[in-house]
Amino acid sequence: MVNAYTDTSGASLGTSLVQTAYDRYVEMALRPNVVVRQLVGKRPVQVDKPGSSVVLQTYADLAPVVAALTETVDPDSIAIPNTSSVTITLNEYGNAALVTRKLELFALSDVDPAVADILAYNMADSLDGLALTSLRAGTNVIYAGASGAVDTTGPTNAVVSTDTISSKQVRRAVTELRARNAMPVRGDLYAAIIHPRVGVDLREETGTAGWRSPHEYSGASMIWNGEVGVYEGAVFLETNRAYSALDGTASAKVYRTIFVGAQGLAEAVAVEPHTVIGPVTDKLNRFRPIGWYGVLGWGRFREASIQRLETGATS
Repeated sequence: MVNAYTDTSGASLGTSLVQTAYDRYVEMALRPNVVVRQLVGKRPVQVDKPGSSVVLQTYADLAPVVAALTETVDPDSIAIPNTSSVTITLNEYGNAALVTRKLELFALSDVDPAVADILAYNMADSLDGLALTSLRAGTNVIYAGASGAVDTTGPTNAVVSTDTISSKQVRRAVTELRARNAMPVRGDLYAAIIHPRVGVDLREETGTAGWRSPHEYSGASMIWNGEVGVYEGAVFLETNRAYSALDGTASAKVYRTIFVGAQGLAEAVAVEPHTVIGPVTDKLNRFRPIGWYGVLGWGRFREASIQRLETGATS
């Protein structure tokens, strides 16, 4: 007679009693750093009334005096130049979820804190992306040329994947900001939003004028940490949020590294983005709304404080 086993398979007792186990602690998805809104350097100071847009203005300076005064001649007066202005359009932004009472009761993990966390990050993520859309449209741009050269004419669709970032291009970007009197954002440093795939090209650059050589002797900790850090007058913020698109030669991916000085990016807020717990209005109190809402907008306040570098990447 063949033995019949009471085991974990088939039609034996194990089929009913042996179940799949689940970890009730559910992890969040991997998330990119939120970096752009921390670079906002200008906000309205004295708004005269509510409105759908806000106009920010800057005075223009006079041209330097180069001629000496004549002792017996009263100099002609001159007109003070007109201001220049930037208009920031305000828009409503928000997102919401409607969680059912049945899900709250039946789910193996606590749903409400997770939904609140997901929506809070969605708010930060969305607003950072909107701010970057404004920032990356700046008019000052240089391009990566072959073998680390600087190309000042481009255009974007002339960039190939082998036109990678170089220390020479970084020096040029910082120099352009300084030449336009852009003020730094952190001490004496500008900020640079850079994609990790572009950052690794910079760290792998060879030669005595590249990133790696000085760090081997004076800043090896950044080699161990695998970060660009502070280099050539800029503090590099590595994030995959840095914009890229397949708009180079033969649809090569072109990455935008953006160098930012003080007051490059402006933000106007009518309603500060915040979490909203909506009212339960259904007949049986089963549908529970939660979301976020804000009314705000962004604009490039000082174009002189923004410098974009467009490059390819090897990885």
